[in-house]
Amino acid sequence: MTSIVIPAHNEAPVIGRLLDSLLADSVPEDDTDILVVCNGCTDETAQVAAARGPRVRVVEIPVPSKHAALRAGDDHARSFPRVYVDADVVITGAGVRALVEPLEDEASGILATAPAREIPLAACAWRVRAYYQVWQRLPAVREGLFGRGVVAVSKSGHARIAALPPLMADDLAASLAFTPAERRVVDSAAVVIQPPRTWPDLIRRRIRAAVSTAQVEQNQAERSQGERSRGEPSQGEPSQGPGEASARTSTADLRAMLRREPGLLPHLVVFLAAAVVARRGAKKAIRAQDFGTWLRDESSRQN
Repeated sequence: MTSIVIPAHNEAPVIGRLLDSLLADSVPEDDTDILVVCNGCTDETAQVAAARGPRVRVVEIPVPSKHAALRAGDDHARSFPRVYVDADVVITGAGVRALVEPLEDEASGILATAPAREIPLAACAWRVRAYYQVWQRLPAVREGLFGRGVVAVSKSGHARIAALPPLMADDLAASLAFTPAERRVVDSAAVVIQPPRTWPDLIRRRIRAAVSTAQVEQNQAERSQGERSRGEPSQGEPSQGPGEASARTSTADLRAMLRREPGLLPHLVVFLAAAVVARRGAKKAIRAQDFGTWLRDESSRQN
């Protein structure tokens, strides 16, 4: 049995499309455990989820916290492999089955998987489309498990991420918890991720990403410093290079991209502009150590 944990905070407009997609292509032997954890909801998320029938279990907690929802989901989930899915994305039951297949083979050494991204950009402003033309080509974005809204782990993989502290960029932290040999992007599974439709919404997302990446890097640095001060070897840390450890974009990556595709120059200008604006917007929160304010993009939740 596979357990799917879906943390959901005021996701009534979109939770139904995810659940319908998961349930639509069930196979006769499918006993997938689907758990929606409504955290601090003030809308009808719980009712919408419960209306999908007995295969969907709903747990409600009063605190509006994704981290608390994930922990509550773990408390109620019944089995492994375990798949964590954001409520605002769409993946099919067949996609979930493709994700868990490598995790069931212990000899493969794969502890975590994620699906390929599908990002529909037709309804987005041109600057948003330009930004994603560059973003989707970045090596760290192509190879990492983050930014997909879906992460699947084996029991051993779960033990790795369960030790992580509460972080805004939980998917980035989870991705960096595994070496490239321990994680896999499964191309036969696809997740549809709704992008921000407007430039201001894109900037809000990028500010949140900049703040949360800084938090992840700060946590890594503090942990490494603590281990060195105690004379301890790094515990459970994958051996990764500096670029992969931070998942930040390097100028070398951008230059290489431009050499391969010179026509991307206008898109690259937009990408860099977004990066500069987001970095400036994130400075105040990083200085204040404000890693709790969630800048939510509502435009991607429009039907």
